[in-house]
Amino acid sequence: MDLTPKQIVHELNKYIIGQNEAKKAVAIALRNRYRRSRLSPELQDEITPKNIIMRGPTGVGKTEIARRLAKLVKAPFLKVEATKYTEVGYVGRDVESMVRDLAECAIRLVKEEKTAEVRFKATAVAERKIAKVLAEVKKNERGETAKEVFEQNLVDDIHAGKYDKTVIEIEVEDVPKPLELSPGMGAAIDIGSILGGMGMHKKKKRKVTVKEAINLLLAEEADKLIDNDAVNAEAIRRAENDGIIFIDEIDKIAGKGNHGADVSREGVQRDILPIVEGCTVMTKYGPIKTDYILFIAAGAFHVSKVEDLIPELQGRFPIQVDLQSLTKQDFINILTQPQNAITTQYAALLAVDNIDLHFTSDAIEKIAEISEDVNSTSEDIGARRLHTVMERLLEDISYNAGGNDYPVIQVDVNAKYVEEHLENIIKNRDLKKYVL
Repeated sequence: MDLTPKQIVHELNKYIIGQNEAKKAVAIALRNRYRRSRLSPELQDEITPKNIIMRGPTGVGKTEIARRLAKLVKAPFLKVEATKYTEVGYVGRDVESMVRDLAECAIRLVKEEKTAEVRFKATAVAERKIAKVLAEVKKNERGETAKEVFEQNLVDDIHAGKYDKTVIEIEVEDVPKPLELSPGMGAAIDIGSILGGMGMHKKKKRKVTVKEAINLLLAEEADKLIDNDAVNAEAIRRAENDGIIFIDEIDKIAGKGNHGADVSREGVQRDILPIVEGCTVMTKYGPIKTDYILFIAAGAFHVSKVEDLIPELQGRFPIQVDLQSLTKQDFINILTQPQNAITTQYAALLAVDNIDLHFTSDAIEKIAEISEDVNSTSEDIGARRLHTVMERLLEDISYNAGGNDYPVIQVDVNAKYVEEHLENIIKNRDLKKYVL
């Protein structure tokens, strides 16, 4: 998808409020990937992504910007936390596992696309198999011989959903779960793929509804129709050229010193360095070069600074952007503008119990004012503060909702209602009950 930077920012604005500097930086980085793809192979090899560090408090949109960016262009995306990794020699996850996890994301992404292409054909085969099982059941029940015409009628009925809740017994492939190795020992061993490659497919019988059976058999039939070698090759290509790895809490491994945890912190930085610089990591799908993967690091940097990272790692993140704390107007926009606005979510949830929930403009303003005030006087947790405030505000309504058997009740939340139900927050700002 060859979107311009302005178009990318426009798309991000549908889900994320403010933070224009960060949006602009990631939009340019994404567009540069498209520009690189239009160059000669010789020049492509010379151009590497300009990695980004985002600085800002929690809950202001760092992760969401990266996630939405990847979703926009259907790029393999992985979010990891820097604190999960330990220096080589310690027990913990090795940094190369982030590349192997990205490969899994790419495989899943490509497989979903290929499955969609063969879905119609695979569904037809799955429905035919289920029709045979149902025909056999009905033959045993009524002592009749299953006819082809009868089976075809069953296929039509299955397709129409008439038998969705009917329980049948089918044979499905018994795929062993991947064998997890000890931390730091590398990727898990997929016993299922090994046995499958040797032609050792075991079957097991399962009692499921027809609807579940269709999904199980659809996955099996689609797998037979898909060229797994082509999937692997395409997934590796996408991981290498389109992959985005978001390294969160990078500030937690920053810190200079030669004592205690600082030694391990610097060790983790040095282990991450070759991955970001560009190296080849072996995965079960083949080797992946990390040279052209886009890395986006993020952290609050309350205690440490970007300058506390080792110079070599700083040099690999040439673009640094600051994300700002949310203002009252930002909170108002978050409550009203996005497609998945939190007020819309709560209205939809309570509509299940026949509560017709509406927020007046002065209520929205009051909620935003309280959220900004609490963030500024206690811990700044960004937009997550809205979940705290909204849960307290709607606690009585949620608790007293009668259920979907009761008549529809309209509830208008205005500024007075907000003040009455958030009185304790306004006076004491005691949110410990709701902050985990």
